[in-house]
Amino acid sequence: MQRRLPAEWEPQDGVLLAWPHADSDWRDNLEAVQQVFMAIAAAISRFEPVLIVAPDTEPVRHQLIGAKVDLERIRLFQLPTNDTWARDFGPITVLENGSPLILDFGFNAWGLKFAADLDNLITGRLAHLGAFGATPVRVPGLILEGGSIESDGAGTLLTTRACLLSPNRNPHLDQGGIERILAEQLGVRHFLWLNHGVLAGDDTDAHIDTLARLCPSETIVYVRCDDEQDEHYPALAAMEAELRNLRTHWGQPYRLVALPWPRPCYAEDGHRLPATYANFLIVNGAVLVPTYNDPQDAAAMNILADVFPGREIIGIDCCPLIAQHGSLHCVTMQLPQGVLP
Repeated sequence: MQRRLPAEWEPQDGVLLAWPHADSDWRDNLEAVQQVFMAIAAAISRFEPVLIVAPDTEPVRHQLIGAKVDLERIRLFQLPTNDTWARDFGPITVLENGSPLILDFGFNAWGLKFAADLDNLITGRLAHLGAFGATPVRVPGLILEGGSIESDGAGTLLTTRACLLSPNRNPHLDQGGIERILAEQLGVRHFLWLNHGVLAGDDTDAHIDTLARLCPSETIVYVRCDDEQDEHYPALAAMEAELRNLRTHWGQPYRLVALPWPRPCYAEDGHRLPATYANFLIVNGAVLVPTYNDPQDAAAMNILADVFPGREIIGIDCCPLIAQHGSLHCVTMQLPQGVLP
């Protein structure tokens, strides 16, 4: 048996979204965040299908029609949800001997921080409804969120110790135990662990998709803070030094590309929000980039245009999303080619 975790830039069948609703943490700014989801769905549907789960699909259908989204590219599934972070409770797809296999890892809301009983069931319930056709689904018995891992599609995994070794996720496993399971389940042969890097307001214990991303041509795109007075400067400078010391599976240094640092964003109660340009989504033919009404938005998009030549770069205003401490990549999960019927 040979398994491989595809890179996000490989061909996809679609992207999964979980629609925000009034019985979630979005109730106080529901209209604004639904506008963001409509923009995301509209952008993705230009390139590939969008699967949407929601407790009530009819209002979602009407919203999408109002936004002039092509419903031929939308697949709606009526399922109860706690929240909207599809990256972390959605299916993680590997290729086993070249054929897609869905792994339904456990989701406990980033180490038992919030309710997750409904979201933890979504992958299995989608499979029961036929969303994945004949693609097999297996349950590895490990707590693992999609936002905590980055794959180059060739056996390398980039992650953080703060997240994967969190005692409220898999307390019975040390780093060696985690590596053995991920080698077996995801086909990982080369682990890249970071000790440093975290964003204020982050609930995930330093998900890698907010900090550094594996990209084509042995490139790592990462967030860099140039303001020595910023609270993030020490940890992100230490992370940058770690990235410089990382080597590919073949012993070569990575090409490092720094993303700009947006102005601080704050919630109404004054706490800082985790705005990051690293939380971009790659789809067939495009890269969706979170923007924050910031002067650095254009620079971030230009940098990613250089990293992903030939793909359209689409900015999505994610200011409403970071109010709940996540961004664009966090609310999406790609489904690799061969998954959907």
